[in-house]
Amino acid sequence: MRTAYQYKLRPTKQQVQEIDQWLSMLCAQYNYLLADRFNWYEQNRCPINACPLVCHIPELKDNPDYYSQKKTLPLLKKTHPHYGEIYSQVLQDVVKRVKVTFDRFLSGDSNGKRSGRPRFKPRDRYRTFTYPQMKDDCLKDSLINLPKLGQIKVILHRPIPAGFKIKTVSVTKKSDGYYVTLSLEDSTVPEIKPDINPDSITGIDMGLKEFLITSEGEAVAIPQHYRKSQKRLRVIQKRVSRRKKGSKRRQKAVKQLGKQHKKVADKRKDFHFKTARQLLSKYDVVVHEDLNVKGLVISRLAKSVHDAGWSSFLSILTTKAENAGLLVIAVNASGTSQDCSSCGVKVPKNLHERWHSCQCGCSLDRDHNAAINIKNRAVGRSVLKAQSLRAQ
Repeated sequence: MRTAYQYKLRPTKQQVQEIDQWLSMLCAQYNYLLADRFNWYEQNRCPINACPLVCHIPELKDNPDYYSQKKTLPLLKKTHPHYGEIYSQVLQDVVKRVKVTFDRFLSGDSNGKRSGRPRFKPRDRYRTFTYPQMKDDCLKDSLINLPKLGQIKVILHRPIPAGFKIKTVSVTKKSDGYYVTLSLEDSTVPEIKPDINPDSITGIDMGLKEFLITSEGEAVAIPQHYRKSQKRLRVIQKRVSRRKKGSKRRQKAVKQLGKQHKKVADKRKDFHFKTARQLLSKYDVVVHEDLNVKGLVISRLAKSVHDAGWSSFLSILTTKAENAGLLVIAVNASGTSQDCSSCGVKVPKNLHERWHSCQCGCSLDRDHNAAINIKNRAVGRSVLKAQSLRAQ
């Protein structure tokens, strides 16, 4: 099992200067390697789908793959000696990052889903570099030993669990400072609890009026962190737009804007973790809709959907459930708000109609009715199937 812990760094002024210099050089190398890939792609592809029988076939250029680009690094250090200051494995990781990005553009990821055309990164958009391998004793007390950067102070706000090994280390520059992300590996595979109670199950319906409502009628209010911060964000954004491009005053205003956005994101993330913990402390099985969030963010509800952060919450909920040996099940979302939870008859309702009323006598909130339908779709067969898959 892999998990990630993030801590804030307290580097010295010299270390800050070195980290910024590394990021600048790595950004330039990333763009150079990506341009090399694009040159091969443009020179070897054919703009038409058919050719005459007699035609000139141009000489094809060798494909710059991961290994060929990796072999150029020793020559890079000879022609540009300042690249020798960067740790070799950090420089090699840039080659891997270009490979992954370009492969997703050409052939897609493991699910066959292709990404858009990769873009060259400006200096302020390249913020992270990674150590692919680290020693087990790299973190001692409140100091982390990073090759060629030395020992840097770390704020350990939570201890690393016993038995976890540090596999990779990433250093990230954010608007309010520098952070280190430790990728940890646990050799023990979390298994579903043998004493899990299938009756301790709840369905949750995600919404914008309330963040979620359980099948028992418990509602969690939606915090709307972004909308509450819009007034402050608007003031800082105007300040950025009035500054002259390229000036130090504009850079200062951009930094203030980034800090304010990070505050909003941190509040939302904290709310997601606390809500997931409350649900899993009460129930052994949580059922939710298999939402098409990407389809919702192109509608008029885009700002509210982004502010709620449904995808992030469901990801956090699933991860915490797996670590605790509990179950999170996704069911088909079709008709959960229209079907009656008592008799199953379809009761058509528009989006503004927030109350469900059926001829069978069932009368309750629309979202509460949907949460009960979500729970009913997972009771029995779905839960047993999920248990058998986890047991395998």
